[in-house]
Amino acid sequence: MSTRLDELTFLDPEIQEWPFDAYERLQKEAPVFYDEPSKAWVVTRYDDIRQILTDPETFSTDGFVESLRDAVDPVRAAKVREIYRSRGWVPSLTLSQQDSVHHKGTRAIFQQALRAGRIRQLDPFIRQTAIDLVEKFRHTGETEIVESLAVPLPLIAICSQVGVPLEDIWKIKYWTDSWVRRFSMMLTEEEEIETVYDEIEFQHYFREIVADLQAKPNGTVLSDLVNLKLPDGRTLEYADIVTHLLADLFVGGSETSTNAISEGVLLLCNHADQYAMLMSDLDKYLPMFVEESLRLQSPVQGMYRITTREVELGDTRLPKGALVNVRFAAANRDAAHFQCPHMMDIERSNSGSHLAFGSGLHHCIGAPLARREIFWSFDALLRGVRNLRLAPGKNDFRHNPGLLLRSLKKLHIEFDPV
Repeated sequence: MSTRLDELTFLDPEIQEWPFDAYERLQKEAPVFYDEPSKAWVVTRYDDIRQILTDPETFSTDGFVESLRDAVDPVRAAKVREIYRSRGWVPSLTLSQQDSVHHKGTRAIFQQALRAGRIRQLDPFIRQTAIDLVEKFRHTGETEIVESLAVPLPLIAICSQVGVPLEDIWKIKYWTDSWVRRFSMMLTEEEEIETVYDEIEFQHYFREIVADLQAKPNGTVLSDLVNLKLPDGRTLEYADIVTHLLADLFVGGSETSTNAISEGVLLLCNHADQYAMLMSDLDKYLPMFVEESLRLQSPVQGMYRITTREVELGDTRLPKGALVNVRFAAANRDAAHFQCPHMMDIERSNSGSHLAFGSGLHHCIGAPLARREIFWSFDALLRGVRNLRLAPGKNDFRHNPGLLLRSLKKLHIEFDPV
């Protein structure tokens, strides 16, 4: 990387496309680095990130997205809020942006909705859905895996638990893509306003569904979310419900799985030795492969925190109110924690200590569901086809731009039917 250190920024689309060289450089030269264009301190070492994630009182998540928007372009941010206010509902804070008194009550609702017993009940459905999706293409010898498996599997799983007709999954995908595009912080003002109108459309789509569930609960995840009580006895306001539905259930519950599945296929195509080892004993190695692929590619590259007081991080003193860009993906490739961190090794003993799902108070509440979706996707794929390989001349391996998420646009593969 020839960029001068003071010119490096994670707003650069090419760094977003391949951030791993930047992570390695910053770990060596500036592990707590001020990214001037984004007005944030970028943290890349595993131990520093663990310190941040386990100290929510000092490193707060409350409202970090709006803080970032206001820091970069306060006029635009105010304009966007007014559009929400006049046409729909101003989004409330997602789970990842709360660590106030509201977080405990809201998280309890999600813990109940995504409790272990419900995930176990869902397991056969997820497995069969993966098998059915693979069956549609396994005799053709080729597919674009993002659209044929990585996107529909988690969306079908969520839609089945929320009461959305399965024929609407691509409509839901359009809305979640719009949310992710806005979350990326990489849009022009005109593009951002388009995504805001998309989100407002999503808000109105669910208004009648939510009202029906409030009148007649049916035991689905959305029914639990709508009707379970907060510690003070209140139920959630509609703005809260629709925010959690879009950001925490649909985006949070699908993007991680989608991105991990597509990147995992790419890893296998690029690591023939690891692919062969995996296939030599799928039952033994598949759970280990899931963790190692999450570590290497980190579907969520990072999140933000805001300091509540002056604090020392490594050799750097951060002021109160500092915006901190916590790079999970950098921690997952830190040579101080993972030996030969850039290598894929499905026998790695400490892959499970990765931070792909965060840690501490804000550890991803949907991680158990995501792991099952990823597991059953690969179980169905690897039992259904052989000799996975990249389709020659069809891939550019580009990712959607974004500060926080990493997602392949397309991945064309070929294979031999079983």
